[in-house]
Amino acid sequence: MTTDQSPSGGPRPTTRDRRGTRIQAAAGSPADAEPEDGTSAPSGKGPAEASKGPAEVGKAEKIEPGGGQAASGSKAQPPADRNGRPDTDGTDNQATESASKDSKDVDPTGGTDPTGGKAEAQADAAGKTKALGNETKTPTDEARTKTPGDEAKTKALGDEAKPKTPGDEAEAPASGKDKKSATGDGKDGDGKDKGDVEKKDPWAAFGPAPEPVPRWYGRLARRTGRLLIHEWTLAALGSLVLAVLMTWPTLRYPRHTLPHDYWDPSLQAWQMAWSGHALRTDPAQLWHSNAFFPERWSFAFSDTLLGYAPAGLIGSGPQDALLRYNIMFVLAHALATFGAYVLARQLGASRIGSAVAGVSYAYAPWLLSQAGHLHVISNGGIPLALAMLARGHGWSLRHGYRPERRHEGWVYTGWLVAAWQLSLGFGIGLPFAYVLAGTVVVAMLIWFAKRIFWRVKRPFGQRLFVADLIGGLIFAGVGVLMAIPYFTVAQLHPQAERSIRDIAAFSPPANSFVTAPAESRIWGGLHEGARSVLPWHPEMTLLPGFALYALALGGLFFSIWTIRQRLFLLAGVLVAMTLSMGTRFFGGDLTYVPLFEYLPGWNGIRTPGRLMIWATLLLGLLAAGAVSAFSERVREVSAQRIPSWPSPWLRLATLLPLLLVIVEGTNTTPHPVVPPQPAAMRTVGGPLLVLPSGQNHDQPVMLWSTTRFQDIVNGGSGFTPRQLADVRQVTMTFPDQTSVDYLRTLGVRNVLVLRDEIAGTPWEVSVDAPLDGLDITREEMGSVFLFRL
Repeated sequence: MTTDQSPSGGPRPTTRDRRGTRIQAAAGSPADAEPEDGTSAPSGKGPAEASKGPAEVGKAEKIEPGGGQAASGSKAQPPADRNGRPDTDGTDNQATESASKDSKDVDPTGGTDPTGGKAEAQADAAGKTKALGNETKTPTDEARTKTPGDEAKTKALGDEAKPKTPGDEAEAPASGKDKKSATGDGKDGDGKDKGDVEKKDPWAAFGPAPEPVPRWYGRLARRTGRLLIHEWTLAALGSLVLAVLMTWPTLRYPRHTLPHDYWDPSLQAWQMAWSGHALRTDPAQLWHSNAFFPERWSFAFSDTLLGYAPAGLIGSGPQDALLRYNIMFVLAHALATFGAYVLARQLGASRIGSAVAGVSYAYAPWLLSQAGHLHVISNGGIPLALAMLARGHGWSLRHGYRPERRHEGWVYTGWLVAAWQLSLGFGIGLPFAYVLAGTVVVAMLIWFAKRIFWRVKRPFGQRLFVADLIGGLIFAGVGVLMAIPYFTVAQLHPQAERSIRDIAAFSPPANSFVTAPAESRIWGGLHEGARSVLPWHPEMTLLPGFALYALALGGLFFSIWTIRQRLFLLAGVLVAMTLSMGTRFFGGDLTYVPLFEYLPGWNGIRTPGRLMIWATLLLGLLAAGAVSAFSERVREVSAQRIPSWPSPWLRLATLLPLLLVIVEGTNTTPHPVVPPQPAAMRTVGGPLLVLPSGQNHDQPVMLWSTTRFQDIVNGGSGFTPRQLADVRQVTMTFPDQTSVDYLRTLGVRNVLVLRDEIAGTPWEVSVDAPLDGLDITREEMGSVFLFRL
């Protein structure tokens, strides 16, 4: 190190450290110091003009471009804050100590300061810091900040020498390790031992224990629990339990009995079994069943229940077919209840009001007479699809259109459920398709009218439009694919088409809406006289329930729906009832007949009374509005009580409408035992004819054929093909030469005569008739006689 001394007024004494950096002595004003590059600080400026700026206060001391250290060779002092107080956190002292480790204390006058220059250094640092706190950094200062020596020094010091600001130190305090290296004594910035800082609070043991993080099985259990107590889960389970109770004893002997009768249910049990068998073996032959041999497209002779084909894949034989039918019969009631409940909830009804709508829709008294028609009972997809579509479009009857609640996933699901409902049969599905199409058209017209005329801009969304487009195409595609076989059957069998006379024969009069079927436990016996005057009472007893009538009537005056909405629901009820009357409403010239003549496929609907399903659904929504309003009023009254809890009488009052609807839906539906399958049906191959033959006789035969699905001439459906009618006519004299030759022409090889069924029929003498010259054999196999042609 060298010391330069000059006379007064000349250059200030300077010192050089080990790196050769010139350091200005402490004597004199720092403003008079000249930078190393030969430039001088502007006159009249304070020390801050030539210093680094306030951002560099917390930095380890370096050589100032416009001045020197406070005291050359003195021990580095802690940097001061804005108020002139030294910084005690010790984070930047190490760099200063390293820079001046080998320096000696030099007096500015040339002598050695006894105190090591500390007093002057502290005073000078305080003044410099005060000036730095009041001045701002200038571009000139930025240029003077870094020198090659500084960069080397920064690399040598590492992270400790990086520029820091007081704000940086406040925001990101050094860790315990850094603090220890900075102070060199294992203490933090406050002078406390590191161990004391890390020691836990002894009072923390008295605080609440931290919640343990659940493992995967714990999270799975929680999700399962939330799922089990969800409203839709409870509604589905409640619907299923209620269905088992309301249809009892359907599941008491499910392999041997059928609800209502064993004619049409046997046919429908065969339909499910055949669809599963065809899908499992040869899907191309689905529409060409083993019945009605040798007819083609025989599976389309009546509604097919094709949507239940997946169930037909399980099991084989008549007993499994009966079990399958009874299970689907119970599930159909559960789905109807659940679907109507979900629809009412989506539209804005309360839980109890929605339960009333669901139960009244599934267990209306008029449906008891349809217990033998599973394709009529299977109507739960209608309200369920409507609920999903409404939910996907963010619409409800009570709250209107809410774009923020749109979800295209529900739209896709709703269209798929609607397509599935259509696949169960056109008897219920075709009116549903037209209602759905009409709803879409009306919604589009209202939408564009509001946008064009009322200037109401409501978002719809491209993704939602695509969902409607794809879903609608799927629904239409299923309808077209299912309609092709039926149109083919109509061309091959013109007698299968309905005429207006057929519709008139099944059109119910006005008193049908207050007449209950014989299967009603409450009203069946009381309405026996009213049923006796009806031309065909199984299709003309259309009472939806007196309790439902009363609740719907109350919903016209006291409801959560607006007056306009109530009037729309009432109009829908009246339209549905009018169409249900067929030609009985002023000849149907302005109601049913135009639909019959102009809408494609409508002439295939034989029984107009089944349109009562729409009146029942709308009556249920009116009733749900009234019950929901009553429930809300009960909650308001209970909120005024202390405590705010309804009394037992108020609770019972809210449940009373539901109990009335349930009681009125109870039934006395018979469950006859199905005739057992003859052993010969399990061994004899086809083509086969079973005698006696007729509509009611042939349907159990179709059920018996589910073991081997051999070709059988027998068959029962909504109409009788001419060839089958000819077979029944010709074989009345069987066995004789004419009947044998005719059957051989058709390809029939075996004939079974049921000994227990021929009493009082033309085939009673066939078991003992002589076979001379016929070239056939007769064999007794248990309760049947087998003739081999």
